[in-house]
Order: sequence, then structure tokens, then C-alpha cells
Amino acid sequence: MFSNALKSIQATNITGNYQISPNVTSTAGPWKIYNAKKKSTGKEYSVFVFDKKSLDAHSGGLSRSGAAAFKKVADEVVERLRKEASSLAKLRHPSVLELVEPVEDTRGGGLQFVTEPVTASLASLLQEKDDQERSGGGGRASRYVTEDANGTRRRRELEIDELEIQKGLLQISKALEFLHENAGLVHGNLTPDAILVNAKANWKISGLSFCSPPEPSTKPTSIQPISLSEVLQLDPRLPRTVQMNLDYTSPDFILDNNLTTSADMFSLGLLCVALYNSPHRSPLECNSSISSYKRHFQSSQGIPTANNNYLSSRPLPKELAAHVLPKLITRRPAQRMTAREFQQGEYFDNILISTIRFLDAFPAKTANEKQSFLRGLIKVLPSFPKSVMEKKVLPALIEELKDKELISLILHNVFKIISLLPSGKRAFGDKVRPSLKEIFVTNAKQGQEKDPARDAGLMIILEQLGVVTANCPGKEFKDDILPIIFTALESPTPTLVDAALRSLPTILPVLDFGTIKNELFPVIAAIFSKTNSLAIKVRGLQAFVTLCGGASDQDSDDGLDGFSTEKKKATSSALDKYTMQEKIVPLIKAIKTREPAVMMAALNVLKVIGKIADAEFVAMDVLPALWSMSLGPLLDLKQFQSFMELIRTLSRRVEDEQTKKLQELSGGGNGTTSATNDDFMSFGAIAGSSLEANGTSEDDFELLVKGKSSGGASGNPLDGGWDSGITSYPSVTSPGLKAGKTTPTPAFSWSTPSPSTIAPPANQFGAVKAQQPSFRTVTPDLGSFAALTPTSTQFSQPLQPNTTTTSPLQSSSSAASLSWGATTPASTTSNPPWSTSSTPAASQPPTSSAFGGMSLGQMQSSAGNQASRASAFSLPPPPAIGSGGGGLSAFSLAPPPVPGPQRPQQQQQSAFGGMGMGMGMGMGMGMGSMGTAGMGMGMSMGMGMMGIGQQQQQQQQQQHHQPPAQPQGQKSGLDKYASLL
Repeated sequence: MFSNALKSIQATNITGNYQISPNVTSTAGPWKIYNAKKKSTGKEYSVFVFDKKSLDAHSGGLSRSGAAAFKKVADEVVERLRKEASSLAKLRHPSVLELVEPVEDTRGGGLQFVTEPVTASLASLLQEKDDQERSGGGGRASRYVTEDANGTRRRRELEIDELEIQKGLLQISKALEFLHENAGLVHGNLTPDAILVNAKANWKISGLSFCSPPEPSTKPTSIQPISLSEVLQLDPRLPRTVQMNLDYTSPDFILDNNLTTSADMFSLGLLCVALYNSPHRSPLECNSSISSYKRHFQSSQGIPTANNNYLSSRPLPKELAAHVLPKLITRRPAQRMTAREFQQGEYFDNILISTIRFLDAFPAKTANEKQSFLRGLIKVLPSFPKSVMEKKVLPALIEELKDKELISLILHNVFKIISLLPSGKRAFGDKVRPSLKEIFVTNAKQGQEKDPARDAGLMIILEQLGVVTANCPGKEFKDDILPIIFTALESPTPTLVDAALRSLPTILPVLDFGTIKNELFPVIAAIFSKTNSLAIKVRGLQAFVTLCGGASDQDSDDGLDGFSTEKKKATSSALDKYTMQEKIVPLIKAIKTREPAVMMAALNVLKVIGKIADAEFVAMDVLPALWSMSLGPLLDLKQFQSFMELIRTLSRRVEDEQTKKLQELSGGGNGTTSATNDDFMSFGAIAGSSLEANGTSEDDFELLVKGKSSGGASGNPLDGGWDSGITSYPSVTSPGLKAGKTTPTPAFSWSTPSPSTIAPPANQFGAVKAQQPSFRTVTPDLGSFAALTPTSTQFSQPLQPNTTTTSPLQSSSSAASLSWGATTPASTTSNPPWSTSSTPAASQPPTSSAFGGMSLGQMQSSAGNQASRASAFSLPPPPAIGSGGGGLSAFSLAPPPVPGPQRPQQQQQSAFGGMGMGMGMGMGMGMGSMGTAGMGMGMSMGMGMMGIGQQQQQQQQQQHHQPPAQPQGQKSGLDKYASLL
């Protein structure tokens, strides 16, 4: 009862600690093999299970005595199988199956134990290969479908080719050497079922049910010997799998009843033939019959020899048939070679097997031998079968990564294997990637001290990033490989930083936008801003180009050669526009050095950003930065021209986009806006600044300057100066204006149109006031001003009396009028101090003025045939007699009036005298904005106010009393004034 309880506890030990797959992976004799995972660690193992019910199935129909005898035999089988499992626990060798959990009893009376992960038994592989060859797929790799403990089904490629056979036989011979020479044991049943292939494609010995010490043996051992007589009595009631397989048994057991180690070498020879035979069976087939086995040795034809090709249906390798098999398959045990001699045979004398043997003994080699081997291995790898590379060479190399002095050499070979394997993704994900993370991230030192061995390994990884990205998905790359790249970027070794920056075009396609912006870019920006190396500055700028979506010009002669590898080209931007404008451009602006290499690298960055950034940002930030860098003193002509070309390109872009924007805002027009858009620039006129006539006629001005008005302003500085000495003489008057005739107001091309009519003289002052411009905008069209052509004016020629003939329509008197305009060249009167040269207008050189389109006092005749020839601020000469002009010139004096018909005209003109003050105000408000004409306008305005006031006073005196007509021979006041001049 206690024993049953103990068995129950023991049975739950494996099932409780391991998650076992429900499906059988393979079989090895009576054992069924299941994949399993340890619950605590998740590591993979294999569970061997023997079900006792497989024995009970053959006990049907037996009598009571027969059943009792069979039960005894079945118990002996179970104990023999228990011995097999317990023997594995006692024998530890790389070529012997490794036991993890000892054998346990199951509730059904069976057995189970846990071993290292096992792919299949050699018997299962050979059976699989036979099935493929029968189906017409001879020579193809065996695909063995397995299911993990979690239900995942996978295909495992198992190749039984020449090298795989050589490697396996070499490993089996090493296990036999261990059993024979060290353990002092004979295997006794070396068959394909006793050979297991583990997850690393290594062949390992198991099936130690018939293991026994040889006879005689002097070595102490805990393994109980067997009785050949008992084990050779085959029971037909038992499965063949629990009995000795006579097809691979040595004649020493059957014919000589001798238990020696040489018997295992005979079995090894039969196994070699079976590996090449088709189907893969032993050349000695006796169907578990000892008599049949003995008949084979009764004739030479039944014994495998070199004459009958060792009974193989296929040719055997020359070295195997000529040098190995004759010393294995022989009747006399003394003629057989030992396991050690087998390993040294010519059959294993080739470079691939020698490489495998060196790998097996790699830990025992010296440092120089290891380095020499790893340097030459990369040249031999393409000759290895894919399965051998993946399951034998690759795991052995990764196991040696713990030696940091060999990291770089080992990684060279590891990446070579990954690139050669068709299943490189699986091999890299299962074996390589976890090891790289453990070495360079998990176990990496936190300090920044230099580690040459680690740096060499990092450099190999950076050089092989193309292989890494091709065999690593994006999430795994971000979790395991990107931290390794960060380690390189933050390394104190500039070569590593340079290599990491140059690898960006390769790694960007694997990373997502968030990872690039939030994790990768900040690291690169920090390196760029902190480094003191110009080379790293340039590499950082080239990295910015790559991040912005440009093609980094790394093939240029920048003096940074020494690292080159094929890279993927980033075809699109990895960063957004905001990051480019707000992060990268400020970093470029902060560059202090003006080294040409750095400036040209910055130019490439701004060239890419200029295509993506907003036009306003380009104008306000990019272009000023380009101008600043372009003026660097170290740039040559070609480099400066490169800056200018980019500046012109970006400037055109800004201009085009701004033009298009304004055109869209103006409704698709030609880009011009109406004058009303500039109304905010008009402030109205300032009183006293205008020189416009505003309805004042020529007669009013003449009356003003002649002093005929009595209502002038007393504040005029010229009042009284002209009246002294001429008060006893009648005033000189000018012809009056015709009734109904209006005086045209001077007009400018940019001024507001004036009213076309003028109010009656009685309301002259009110009319002038009504004509004052309202507050509105006036935009001068400076482009419409014509060139200034000098003409003769009162200030450019001497003021001389000029005798003119009055029109018969104006007066019957033929008195001459005094003109202040230009005189004839023959005049000898000296110029007044305020006049200019007397050079004729035709001989003066032309000048230009911004106010060339304006003319003070310019009048147009009512008939339209008297064109004005006066320039800016000039008074035209008197109109010709009979020209049909409507009035006299501004600065001309008409002949003295005569009594009679002329008096009404003077009275009519007196109506204009009342506008003196209004005229002054109107003229003062006209041109207040013309600062350049201030002096001339002030003088003209003052004279105008004085003259109008005197004219009004004289007209009032004439209305009350009419003085007598002055004789023609008597001089007037103006004649005296002229004589004074």
C-alpha cells in the first residue's frame, strides 16, 4: 500500500512539473517520445514513456500457467527497460543521451523519464527516408513533422546525406570508445533504434537494455551483467522491440557465446552498410531467427564481404568499403578495429569531418588555435550541408560566445551561416538574437569605458545589419536589436558612432514612425549637439538627411572613408515636418564651426527640408541660415555657388507660392488691387498747403498784385510798399472775365477729380469752401509723372517790362501791359535778386523731378488750342494776341483801365476780390503733403493773399468815386516801380 502511494507521488513528479505534448514525436524501440516543456523555466525537453499495456496485448489466449509465466517475462522486460534508463543516469558523455529526470513508474505500471530534447531516432529517420524514396522523392531532405507541448506543429528538416552520416558515425564511435575504454561496458544491442538524434542534430547512444560488462572484465561497474543464453532465447509473445535484434548482432554472441567489446564494432559495421543500403536495413536479415542467422555464416555468399559489396543494393563510399568495413565486418574479433582506430580511419579524412571534430574538441584548444580555426571556418562553411550548419556548427559557435575575446571572429561566422541558410529567420530568432541581446545589452557594463573586444563585436553587428533586418521582424528588431544600436551610438569609440550613424538607411525601413521620432532621433540629436568631432558632425548631418527622406551623399570625398556596406535607400521621410522645422533647423543654426565639410553637409540637410517646410518658414528661417553659412570664409567658389543655387531655388519657391496665394486672395486677377485698398493712407489736406486755384481767375490775381483791392489782409508783409508814391494815380486793371466763363482748376494724374463747374461770383467764397476735398485716400501714381522739362518762368528769367497789344475785345486802349515773364535775350535790365538766369528755356538742360506732372497756375484755354508748356511750379507766358485765350497769364499786368466801357468789367472783377481769404485757405490746403515744394508754395500763397486783399480794396474805392482818367504821358505807379528795379 505504501509502495502504491509512493508510485502515485512519483508518477506526478514529471507530469506535474512538465507540460507534455499529447502527440508522439517519435519512437525508439519500445519507447514513445513526447515533446515537453518545463513549467518553471519553459525549456524544451523530451519525455520517454513505456506503456506496459503494449506487453499485455500479446498475452491473450494463454492458460493460467502460461499467463503467470508471461507475467514473469513481462516483469523482466520492465526491469530491463528500467535498467536502460538508470544506465543513462550513470553514463555521462557528449555522445550518450543526457538524462534530465530519472525513471519513474506510471500509474499503469509503465515507465517514463526525461531527457534532453530529441528530434527522432535513427530508425524513424531511416524509415521516413525509405517512405520518401518509395514515393519517388529519393534524395530529398526528410521533413519530420513534430508538435510542441503547446500544440504548435513544426517541420524539422533532417538530411541523411554523406556528411551527416560521417558526422553521426564519428559521434557513435566516440560513445563506443567511452563505453569500452572508460566505462568498461559492452552495448550489446547497437541498432538504429538505439541511436537518437537530438535537437542539435547530434547522434547519441541510448538503448542500454542489454548493456553489460565484457567477459572477462576487471573494471568495477554498477551495471549488472547479462546472460547471453537468456537474452538470446527470443519469446514470440513479446514485441521485437523489447528483445535483442539479431539483424545487428555479432556472431560472437550467437556462434561463440562470447561477450566482448569487439561485438559492438561488428554491429557498427552492419549499421554503416544499412545507412547506405536501400531500403535502409541490415545486410543480415534473419527475422529474429537464430537458425536463419547461423545459415548466413555457413556460406561465403551469405556473409557481407567486399566481394558482394557487403550485400548493399547501392554503391558504398570508396574509403568506407576499402578501408573501414573489411576491419569491422569480419568473423574474427581480433581482426576488428577498435572505436579509437575507427575514428582515425581514412573514411573521416576530409575537411568537413575534420572541422566537426575540431568543433567537438573546441573548448580544449588553445586561444591561438581557436582564432586560427575561426578565421578559416568562414571559407569552409558553404561546403557544409544546411542541416549540419544549422544544428551542429551554429549552436557550437553560439556556445563559445561567452569568450569575449572571440566575439568578433565568432559573429563573422554566425552571420555567414544565417545568410546561407534557407531557414535563416528561424535560426536567427531561436539562437542568435537572444544571445546578442544577452551579451551586448543585458550583461553589458553600465560604464562608458572602452572595451575593445565588445567594440569589435558591435562593429560586426553594425556591418551585418542587412542580414539582421532580413531575418528579424520589426517588433523583435525594436526590442532586441535597437538597444544594441543605441549601445553603439553612445559608445565612447568614434568609429562605432560613425558606423551606427551610417547604418540608418538600413534600419529605418524596419522601424515604425513613433520609434524613430521618440527613441532614435533624440539619441542622434544629442550626439550631434555634444560631439566635438567634425567627422561625427558630418555623419550626424548625413543622418538628418536620411531621417528627412533624402539620399545621403556618403560617396562624396569627405575624408571619412573606412566603413562601407550596402544599404537600403530611405525613399520617404522618416520624420514629420514639425520635427524638421522645430528640431533639426535649430540644431543646424547652432553650429559654430565654419568648416567646409560641415557647411556642405548642412546645405544638404536644408536642401531636403526646404522642399518640405512651409514657404514662410523657408523665408524666415532657412534662407537666413543659408545666407549666413554661404559667407563662410573657408568656402571655395564651387561650394559658394552651391549655396547660391539653393538660395535661388528656395527663393523662387517662396515667390511662386506667395504669388499664387495673393492671386487666389484677389479672386484670380492679375495681382493688382484697387485704389480703395489704400484708403487708410489718406489723412486729408492741411490748411494752407494747397496751391490749386480752386476757381480763382487770372483777373483776381492781377487785381491782387496791382493793389486795387481795399479788403486785403493787413498782415501782408507787402502791404503799403507798392501803395507809397502811387496813391494819386488810378489803379491798373486787367481785362475782366467774360460772363459765364469758368476757370479750369489745375488737375493732376493722381489727384481727386475737381468739380466741372464753379459757383457764381456772388457765392465765390462759399463755392471755394465747398470745393475742399473730403477726407479720403490719395495714392500718388509716381510712375505716371513725366520727365521734367525746364521752361521759362518768372523765377528763371529777368522781370522786364514788355509792351503787348491788348485785344480789341478787352479794351480800346493800346497801352502796353507789363509782363514779369521771360524777356527777350536783348533785354539789358539786370535781374532782381530773387530771379534766376536769363538763359533761354530752349538752351537749358532738361531736368527730372518727382513732381514733373504738376504746374502751378497752369491754365487751359476754353477753345483747347493753347496747350500749356509750363513745368512744375512754373507760370506760363502770356498768351499770344488773338489766340483766343480766355485770360491773361498769372504774373502779367494788363494796361491801365480807361473810363467808360471798362468800368463794368472792373466791377465784375471786384466780385472775385472777396475770395481773398478763401483763396488763401483753399490754396493752403491743396498740397500739404508735398514737402519738397514747401518754400515755393509759401511764397506764392503769401503773395496771393496780399494781392487779392489790395484788389478788393481798390474795387470798393472805384465803386464810390470814379477817378479821372490818367493821361497817357504821365507815369503810373508801376512804371515808377519798374524804374526802381
